[in-house]
Amino acid sequence: MDKKITYSVSARGKRRHEPIADWILARYQVALDQVDSVFGFTEPCALYGGRPYQGEELSRNDIAWMRERGIGFRIPLTNHYVAAREYDRAKFFIERNHEEGNSLIIVNDALAEQAALDFPYYTIEASAIKNIHSQGMLDSALGIYDTAVLPASVNRRKSFLEQIQNKDRVRLFANAGCAYTCPARICYESISRYNKGGGREPTICSQGMIPRDVENHWFDTDALAKAGFSRFKLLPLTTDPPG
Repeated sequence: MDKKITYSVSARGKRRHEPIADWILARYQVALDQVDSVFGFTEPCALYGGRPYQGEELSRNDIAWMRERGIGFRIPLTNHYVAAREYDRAKFFIERNHEEGNSLIIVNDALAEQAALDFPYYTIEASAIKNIHSQGMLDSALGIYDTAVLPASVNRRKSFLEQIQNKDRVRLFANAGCAYTCPARICYESISRYNKGGGREPTICSQGMIPRDVENHWFDTDALAKAGFSRFKLLPLTTDPPG
C-alpha cells in the first residue's frame, strides 16, 4: 500500500496574529490532514538561520493549535555559527517546545549531537542547507541526524533517489525557489551572521552577481511517492501548483 503524502509547510511571511490554520488554508492548496508539521520562527533566538529573523511568525496559540491537531513544530536552528553561550541561552526556548512530534532543523553537526543528548524527544533533522547530494553524504548525515532534508536539486537525479535505502528518513522538496538553481548559496552564512547581530549586518545574495533562473519550480510528488518517498517540504511560492 502506498504511503500517504504529507507536507511540512513554511510560515514565512505569516503575520503573528493571523491564525496558522487560516494561513495554511489560504496559502497552500493542501488539506490540513496532509500537513505533518510547520516550520517557522517564534521568539528570538541567536541560533536561527536559513532566512533573516524579522519577528515572530508562530504565536504560542498557533503552536498550541498545532499540538492539538498532531501537527509538529519544526524549529529552524540552522545557524552555521554556534557558540556555547548562545546554545545555553537558547535552552529555555528549546525546552519549552520539547515534545515528541516536534523537530529541530540543524546545519551544525556539533549542535545536532548536543541537542540530541539534551532533548531526546525532538526529531533532529539535517537541513537542506547542508546540501546533501550523494549517498556518502546522506549516510554520514544519518549517522548524526534522525532525518534529512535533501536539496531540491536532487529531485532531478532519479538514479540517486532510487538508491536511497532509508527513504522514510528523507524529506524532499515539493516545490522550490531561487535556491534550486543557485550556483553560490552565499546567503546562508550571511544570514547566520545577520541573525546574531540583530539585523545590523546586511545579508548577501548572489543574484546580482551571477545571473540565473529564479522561476518557481514544482515537482511531481506523485512520481516521487511511487519511488518510495512520502514526506515533502512545501514553500509558500507565488505560482500555483500545476494542474
